[in-house]
Amino acid sequence: MKAFLTLVLILLFGAAALAQKTTHYGKVETLQMDIVLDSSLPVSHNSGQIKATKEDAVARLYKFKNTRVKRALAFSTKKNNPKLA
Repeated sequence: MKAFLTLVLILLFGAAALAQKTTHYGKVETLQMDIVLDSSLPVSHNSGQIKATKEDAVARLYKFKNTRVKRALAFSTKKNNPKLA
């Protein structure tokens, strides 16, 4: 009975929502904009010298994407271990 009453109420509210009078706004004015194609390449005028730095930093190369994030999210704690009952 409750399901039938719910279905009837939903149908009545839906019909009331569809029966609302909508206002007609008339014709909508459109704007026409021209397209400009630019095929030039950006030019950078950097005349500074590049100096080599002597840094002993380790760079890691991972085969798969987001490996560091996945490894950080896959941490386990002592409470994660299953216990035998």
